[in-house]
Amino acid sequence: MTNMTRWPATNIGIVKIRKAVITAAGRNQNRLPLQTLVDRDGIQKSALQIIIEEAASTGVEEICLVICPGDQAVYAAAAGSWAKRLFFYEQLAPLGYGHALHCAHDFVADEPFLHLVSDHLYLSRESRRCAQQLVEVAAAEASSVSAVQSTREGQLPYYGAIGGKGIPNRPHLYLIERVLEKPTPTEAEQQLIVPGLRAGHYLCFFGMHVLTPAIMDILSDKVNEAGTRMPTQLSSALVKLAERERCLAFEVSGRRYNIGVKFGLLNAQLALALDGNDREEVLAQLVELLAQRQ
Repeated sequence: MTNMTRWPATNIGIVKIRKAVITAAGRNQNRLPLQTLVDRDGIQKSALQIIIEEAASTGVEEICLVICPGDQAVYAAAAGSWAKRLFFYEQLAPLGYGHALHCAHDFVADEPFLHLVSDHLYLSRESRRCAQQLVEVAAAEASSVSAVQSTREGQLPYYGAIGGKGIPNRPHLYLIERVLEKPTPTEAEQQLIVPGLRAGHYLCFFGMHVLTPAIMDILSDKVNEAGTRMPTQLSSALVKLAERERCLAFEVSGRRYNIGVKFGLLNAQLALALDGNDREEVLAQLVELLAQRQ
């Protein structure tokens, strides 16, 4: 267990988030963002376009995609009209999630930034998109903030998770005290209990963060230490960041849909359809399908 409460009294201020980084270099998942879905507006789009729109909803001015070598042309095509706004950086070797994010070091420079993964889609429960909610909290708190979602323990093998305590008078906002990457249920029960959550549920990462530029310095150190011998993970860098700075977790009003797991793309499509303009038609088709199975 790592206790992470040694941060100084002040952080780098987060006033305006101008940049977003989307990591899409996972060697076994780099084709997922190219899949086509029907969005809530009834329009066919690539998963990549939907993710870019999520980032753009926050008002960011520049968006970077970290991709596998040779993927730029197919990603630019999948981005459609967004392609002209994108910057591309390649992860030349499969050295981990943290290493992939570090590939955008020059793009980020010395600015705070929004980070999203490319194998998650999001549905908000309110008028503001999930990324908008997160960016607003980060600006108000002048801190790095990781979006989290209450997740049952059976899903722990797919996510990093945090332990911490609630911020007084700030519902759904937590001070991060511990971070574990894909913990076992036993590890989570011993180290990641958060008061107020249902039994067997933990605060797992949502697939989006607002991070101060200090994360890139930490990743630089870890990448240099690891070299080409072992992967660099983001979770261990977040541990270091929370030792240096006040880092928060925010339980977003929305749901994430991991399209990289079994039936993930199907679940995401159903969620989009049932939240969209064609909900009644989709429900009618589902009822008909279920009736046929009987």
